[in-house]
Parts: sequence; structure tokens; C-alpha cells
Amino acid sequence: MQTMQIVLFTIDDVKRFVTLTNKYKFSIDLSNGKYKIDAKSIMGVFSLGTSQPITLEIDSDPSQEKEVEEFMQAVQEFAAK
Repeated sequence: MQTMQIVLFTIDDVKRFVTLTNKYKFSIDLSNGKYKIDAKSIMGVFSLGTSQPITLEIDSDPSQEKEVEEFMQAVQEFAAK
């Protein structure tokens, strides 16, 4: 499992992030410590709120390693600084 902290500041950030997650077949979740949601669900992502760092969790098998690396590179624009 891979994790990283991300921040989605705007509605456009949420839309771009969810569109990105839906390009991949492996499991991608977001959690804020209290709730854990499917990152491919726009309603779920909005339910966590924006502006606060949230934890991105990727659960994949070894055969998806290349896709996971590609995703992690693409999601860097949302990385918490």
C-alpha cells in the first residue's frame, strides 16, 4: 500500500482529481482520520471537504506497479506542501 498527503483546494481540483483516479483500475481511497471514502466518487471526495490535508491510499497488486507509479507522478500536483 502506498500513501501520501494531498490537498484539494477548489472544486476544480476535486473534479480533476476524481477524473484522474477514474483512469486507473486499482483501489484508491481517501481518508481524513475519521472517514475513509472511495477516491473515484466525486460525492465522496466532496464529503471530506477541501483545504485540509487528506491521506491518499493506493491498494494494488505487483502487476500494477507501473500504473501506480504513473498515477503517483500525475497526482503530485495535489501533494500537500
